[in-house]
Amino acid sequence: MGRGQRVTVNLSKGQAISLEKQGGGTLTAVRMGLGWQAAPRRGLFGKRTQEIDLDASAVLFADKQPVDVVFFRHLVSDDGSVRHTGDNLVGGAGQGGDDESILVDLSRVPVHIDQIVFTVNSFTGQTFQEVQNAFCRLVDETNGQELARYTLDGGGQYTAQIMAKVHRAGAGWQMTAIGNAANGRTFQDLMPAILPHL
Repeated sequence: MGRGQRVTVNLSKGQAISLEKQGGGTLTAVRMGLGWQAAPRRGLFGKRTQEIDLDASAVLFADKQPVDVVFFRHLVSDDGSVRHTGDNLVGGAGQGGDDESILVDLSRVPVHIDQIVFTVNSFTGQTFQEVQNAFCRLVDETNGQELARYTLDGGGQYTAQIMAKVHRAGAGWQMTAIGNAANGRTFQDLMPAILPHL
């Protein structure tokens, strides 16, 4: 491994990492990548997979109040600091890449915004029993280096996950893995489940 390279931190539920660069200073731009696959189902004619439309959202909070949201119907936050790259209706074909990404320009996030919570919900209403290999990962957008990854445990009779949050810590930012199951087809449905994590 070359000098200055970081090893990805595999986060466990509730674990936090500081978003500082290896050589000091804080990161300026990060990308939260979210990925998933449809779990194969046994049918009459062998295994088949069904397309699953999960949606990634980022809810921006100021003092525990939601002030903006970025999702497939509102791709850029009002201040321009958070940007969704677009809706993926089917999920991964097993390539392990990001299915949806949300870019956060930390240097442009307005001072009053202190937390950004990332959620994934099943717009089509399928539960996470039909999803496998769901993960979220934080990437340094300036060099493409993966900083942290949080992989979800399998299954469950719920339709959403509160994945992680990026929040201010002193002069910099931290990422905390949340990984909490919830129910809802949209981010609005998830608000009661998000609030305890702020």
